[in-house]
Amino acid sequence: MIRLTLRSLRAEALRLLLSALAIVLGVAFVAGTLIFVDGMRAGAYERAGTFDRHTDLGVYAESEALPPALVDRVRAVDGVAAAAGELTGSGGVLGADGRPVLGYAVLAAIPVEPALRSYDVVAGRLPDRPGEVVLDAPTVAAEGFTLGAPVRVGGAGGAARPYTLVGTVDVADTARDVGGPFIGLVGSDALAVTGERGYGRIMVAARPGVAEAELVDRVAAAAGAGPSVQTRQQILDDAVDEAVRSLEQFNMVLLTFAGVAVVVAGFVIANTFAIVLAQRTRRTALLRLVGATRGQLFRAALLEAAVVGLAASAAGVLLGVGLAAGLGELMSRLDAPASGGLTVTAPTVLLSLVLGTAITVGAALLPAWRGTRIAPVAALTDAAVQPTRGAGRFRLAAGAVVFATGIAALVGAAFAVQVLLVAAGGVLTFFGIVLFGPVLVPALVRVFGWPARRVFGATAGLAVANAVRNPRRIAATATALVIGIGLVSAFVVGARSTKDGIERSVDAEIGVDLVVTGIGGDLPATLAGELRARPELGVVHEQRSAVSAGMEIRAAHPALVARTLTGVVAGDLDGFGPATALVHRELAQAHGWTAGSTVTVRGRALRVAAVVTDDGPGPAGSSVPAGHVIEVVDDDFTALFPDRRGFLAEIDPADGVSAGSARAAVETVLARYPTVNLMDQGAYKEMLTSTVDMLLAFVTALLGLAVVIALVGVANTLSLSVVERTRENAVLRAVGLTRGRMRAMLAVEAVLMALVGAVLGVGLGTGVSAAAMALLGRIGGDFHVVLPLGQLGLILGVAVLAALGASVLPARRALSRPVVEALGDQ
Repeated sequence: MIRLTLRSLRAEALRLLLSALAIVLGVAFVAGTLIFVDGMRAGAYERAGTFDRHTDLGVYAESEALPPALVDRVRAVDGVAAAAGELTGSGGVLGADGRPVLGYAVLAAIPVEPALRSYDVVAGRLPDRPGEVVLDAPTVAAEGFTLGAPVRVGGAGGAARPYTLVGTVDVADTARDVGGPFIGLVGSDALAVTGERGYGRIMVAARPGVAEAELVDRVAAAAGAGPSVQTRQQILDDAVDEAVRSLEQFNMVLLTFAGVAVVVAGFVIANTFAIVLAQRTRRTALLRLVGATRGQLFRAALLEAAVVGLAASAAGVLLGVGLAAGLGELMSRLDAPASGGLTVTAPTVLLSLVLGTAITVGAALLPAWRGTRIAPVAALTDAAVQPTRGAGRFRLAAGAVVFATGIAALVGAAFAVQVLLVAAGGVLTFFGIVLFGPVLVPALVRVFGWPARRVFGATAGLAVANAVRNPRRIAATATALVIGIGLVSAFVVGARSTKDGIERSVDAEIGVDLVVTGIGGDLPATLAGELRARPELGVVHEQRSAVSAGMEIRAAHPALVARTLTGVVAGDLDGFGPATALVHRELAQAHGWTAGSTVTVRGRALRVAAVVTDDGPGPAGSSVPAGHVIEVVDDDFTALFPDRRGFLAEIDPADGVSAGSARAAVETVLARYPTVNLMDQGAYKEMLTSTVDMLLAFVTALLGLAVVIALVGVANTLSLSVVERTRENAVLRAVGLTRGRMRAMLAVEAVLMALVGAVLGVGLGTGVSAAAMALLGRIGGDFHVVLPLGQLGLILGVAVLAALGASVLPARRALSRPVVEALGDQ
């Protein structure tokens, strides 16, 4: 039986090629992901501790920053050779043209002690005193900066000021390489530019011969309660964990999508084996007649699946290596901070081979078991050659129940406010489609085939009849498409709905035309004051908030405050000004406050100007109960929380000043601030929604492989069906069916299979997105489902065009043999 199985494989290699292609693609996705992430992980291990090559101990801040005075105390500890404070934050560089250098800029404090310096200097030297700066070599080259020349650097601490460029450093492929400039300053300058009051950690170099444990105790005693002290090994371990943690998350995301592709490949391979083994029914019967047992035939079918799966998996691993190399090249071209080269490990290769082989064998189990159940004598009849069994009553009943349960879960998810119900509802609905598919899919084929019959006549009628003659087969083919297109549709609809919700929120909360936002952080401390000093500007409001005594305190502007309020319970908004407050209804009811009452916030007495209502969502993750909010004017907020900064400022022109003049005035101020950005409301919306677009493009690209594999399944099913219908197609050609009509018949059949799967997928994805948006709407925010009809139509159009392409090879095969020869096929 083994020799016979291997001969069958050789004889039918082309027939199994497309099915093997599905496994090749699925395994390539898995292998490529693992190889790519293994390479990144290897690089992360090599780069871990890059800036701690000379650090023996570290004192780390827990809740509050470490004051500069603590650095001096640690430096004075017996056994400490050197100590320096370090912080990392964000900053900005003004280029040679006076405009901010694009990209998120990492700013770090560089030790002045030679014993602690771990930077790789490309040119010049590291900064030794205040007023000096080093930049990364690519930024210096791109901007044309020269050593010894002034470079303007700024951050959240204030406007940009000139620093002398004394050197360039190499931070490529480290944690401080995030695609933008790197700025290195001495500690005092780093504190001033970032606006921080202290350091994130203190780096310590030990004197030779000092016992580590003793030094840890001495430094801990000097640091006092609060800060923690870590040894060199702990520092390196944490650096590795930090570097690898994000990689693991990235790996899980990629493997999730790879799993979808593998599942789709499993559907394709299962359908392929079901067709192939059904076409071998007569051969199987002959083997049974000459003595082969059911067990032997079953094991032979599984052996065939194992050989196909192993060969396809090996090819998938090789393709995965190329895929990983392509991903690495793409990341480098995008200047993404990810590298490490190709790392092909034995566990990755073994896992990929086992996974592909197991999926193939598992997919062949049921078809192999069914293929050996037909009695030898019955199998010799023509009726057994093309079994057209429909779904059993139990399967249909189970499908109806599962489908209804899934729909109920999707509908009830918003009322129960349970995210898991959305996922469970989507999965159950999909399995309901799978179980009920043998009835649902043929019915939809007939519905969609009606206009085709009206246009193409008998040719389309033959295509519909061919498509529905085996309900299980077409249901399995369409189901593979449902997975990929369903997920793509869910993300497309979800992305458009989310963007629409964000845009409505901006319309409701931003009542001005111009906004200034921080790049990677809060606005500089002095920016709002400089903007208010411009006579061209009438309203300058920095959005800020803080939590105190179980209440959220918000900065508000009298000219803008009404935009987010839905009603005034008591008092008058016209009375809102200095030394007054707007109290939200829930907080007022909890304390018995009303208009005219006096409230005390952090020792400051404020008169309640009005009790108001606000139906807007509270801050995400806030511990403050809904509605426990007090709004005060900007000056009062600054007096209460002088160090609190915001990330956005709203700006309106003064009376009689044109929008262009106001914008020019803002730009004049912002020319000194490289870490802020000026936008109108439309650009602000685009900035907020650009992440959604990027995520959608990323997800669509990853799910595209699953859709491709499903379309391979359409081509595979059609190709194998052509082999099965060789004599039938020959008869049609003999009685006058032209070659063009034969191609049209197969094209219509392919389009119907793909269209049904695509429509079901779009429906499933839209339902899941609708449930998710309803859930978000209950949690907080103005979210509801928005159908991007153009994008959904594009998905359906691509599926139809791909199906037309998939019908080309089967049509060529159907027309390749002469009619007389095909009529004699047995």
